[in-house]
Amino acid sequence: MRTPRNQRSAEAVEAFTRIMGRKHVLTSARATAPFTTGDRFGAGEVLAVSRPGSLVDMWRALQVCVDHDLIVITQAANTGLTGGSGPGDQDYDRDIVILSTPRIDGIHLINDAREAISLAGATLFSLEEKLAAHGREPHSVIGSSSIGATVVGGIANNSGGSQMRKGPAYTEQAIFARVDEDGRIHLVNHLGIDLGTDPTHILDRLERGDWDAADVTPPPPDSTGTDYADHVRQLADTPARFNADPTFLHEASGGAGKIMVFAVRTRTFPLEKDKATFYIGTDRPADLEAPRRRILAADGPPPISGEYMSAHAFDLATEYGKDTYVSLKHAGSRTLVRMFALKGWANGVFAKSPGFGPSTADAISQKLFSLVPEKIPSRLTDYRDRFDHHLLLVVSGGERAATAQSLREFFAGPEHEGDFFECDADEAQSATLIRFGVASAASRYYVMHRAEASAMVTFDVALRRDDEDWLERLPEEIADQLLESAYFGHFFCHVLHQDHVAKKGVDPVALKKRMTQAAGGPRGCGPRRAQLRPDLPGPRAPGRPLP
Repeated sequence: MRTPRNQRSAEAVEAFTRIMGRKHVLTSARATAPFTTGDRFGAGEVLAVSRPGSLVDMWRALQVCVDHDLIVITQAANTGLTGGSGPGDQDYDRDIVILSTPRIDGIHLINDAREAISLAGATLFSLEEKLAAHGREPHSVIGSSSIGATVVGGIANNSGGSQMRKGPAYTEQAIFARVDEDGRIHLVNHLGIDLGTDPTHILDRLERGDWDAADVTPPPPDSTGTDYADHVRQLADTPARFNADPTFLHEASGGAGKIMVFAVRTRTFPLEKDKATFYIGTDRPADLEAPRRRILAADGPPPISGEYMSAHAFDLATEYGKDTYVSLKHAGSRTLVRMFALKGWANGVFAKSPGFGPSTADAISQKLFSLVPEKIPSRLTDYRDRFDHHLLLVVSGGERAATAQSLREFFAGPEHEGDFFECDADEAQSATLIRFGVASAASRYYVMHRAEASAMVTFDVALRRDDEDWLERLPEEIADQLLESAYFGHFFCHVLHQDHVAKKGVDPVALKKRMTQAAGGPRGCGPRRAQLRPDLPGPRAPGRPLP
């Protein structure tokens, strides 16, 4: 006879408690809110948030979820950027459990630091710091990913769009659990490290780094990038990258929650110390696209990155992302992560306090940092005032002269409008942080204007590599429903981000559907045949086989 749902759920919570201890099994709405509510997405309810402290506990907790017919979301960092980190507001047929992994944050460097084994909760900035001592860097770096993002999360979501030479985060070497058609869990070890056959024994050895060098397969050839740059150079009529692209899907890579990933093995790259940063401004979108094509067709190494933002996005970032900008510039990413955690905790407390709201801590942070004097370098603000469209181009030091000459020749002609300059160190850091701050500016704007806004409406748009008409043109009937919009993205691979804030009274679901439908036509919200990714797949239930 089938056990009633409420009883099964209660039994599951007790089982989690036996595995992890009561301190690490959260069930109240107040305690679980930081895990279920994201900046852009996520507002659903969960049965519990379980915080395993080891890979073995994580394995055992998954078994409890399967045995009690629960939906499980493996959450590394609750960024809330894509919708894959937490539950949504749709109806679910079973209770949901979040397995939160930040306590499992070990990193093992192997093969003379040319590769890294990152456990489920290991963060990108921790890997970056660990590799810096060896003159190496990871696939992605802070500035191209969310603050607090994990390595496993990046692999699962193919992140890393700003890294033109490296492409989306990808590996074929991982250790993960999958559930078969009969509801049985299988541990799959594709790390290339011999760790035995028993799952708990394998995971325990992995966490402790208990293996001999002879147990590890050799690393791939060392280089500063992958073959992704050659892929981007081909100006084909298909997108360079998008979430459903099978080119970048393999088990953990692009898994997006369909499997439970315990660790990934990733390449590292020689640290680029000599870099040149160029800041380009123009009022004509075509005068960014033409240099893009010119640079892609040139001989020599491709750029390291090329990031676009509109002048309006620049303004949003300096006003509504000032706490991010100032903290990263003067205190570093580790301090900012702690500050964000404190802010999240404070918002949870305020949400339960009479007379306060769920974004009180954000309002306080916004007010306090508005009082902090912070001078943006004058050449950046000058370009902000002069030009509507901005491109931040980073190249190797050896390409400095050739890049400057190419840009000089391009803008010298009467048929092109715009200008550029090579940034000094302070300008380069400031421009990078402003571009990074754009990614959260619209979210903060929404939080600060809740009385006038209904919801965030966001897209990632993967344009074709040969699209010349890349700038969105919103129909008036759509633009009239929006309070604010920010446009930014990874320009060389033609992945553009759109963050919109819908006005009060507007149905955001209907608006998003209308915008998605309009995106394919010449009069729509963007160039034809763009691949829109409104969000990632939602949580996958254990007991359902992999596709």
